[in-house]
Amino acid sequence: MRTQPSHKPLQKGSAATLADHLRAGRVYRREDLTRLSSAVDRDLGKLVATGRLNKLAQGLYYAPKASRFGPLPPDDAQVVQSFLRGDADFLLFSPSAYNTVGLGTTQLYNRTLVYNRKRHGIFRLGKREFDFRVKPRFPRQLTPEFLFVDLLNNLDDLAEDRDSVLERARVLWPSRVSPKLLQAVELYGNAATRKHIKEWMDDLVPA
Repeated sequence: MRTQPSHKPLQKGSAATLADHLRAGRVYRREDLTRLSSAVDRDLGKLVATGRLNKLAQGLYYAPKASRFGPLPPDDAQVVQSFLRGDADFLLFSPSAYNTVGLGTTQLYNRTLVYNRKRHGIFRLGKREFDFRVKPRFPRQLTPEFLFVDLLNNLDDLAEDRDSVLERARVLWPSRVSPKLLQAVELYGNAATRKHIKEWMDDLVPA
């Protein structure tokens, strides 16, 4: 059975009118709400004070949604899309996903990468930190081939033994090479990754 968030009562006025338009579970930008209030900053302050909204960052708000287990956190993708002013062209993932590639990585990461075309830097949105990185190209969804290449791109940033991971990738390369993987290298590999791959490909050519 779902429970509703407990809110302090609002007196009739523009803040109450604004609250009537909020949908639980949605993320809002301040600019999205200006048409609903003639004193939006005052009303937003009231809604935050009464628990109708949670402030995630400057100009970014979340209408909390309750469940039987308590308040639900905002959806990461919706938070990021709102932060990017509605731009849905981004790739959101945890570096922990590299552990699925089979190169011996085991670390778990309490951070989220956001590959996008607009923002760069680490931003705290609500209770989460997002590492925004501007990239010229990235897939719409994670693939094993992309993760293999991106892991090699980010070796120096990982909490792993760099040389061990790189050596395992070199040893496994003959069994992993495929048209899809080579295409991923071409599309997403940085200069260092491309150099490693070229050396490994040269090793496959009979003398």
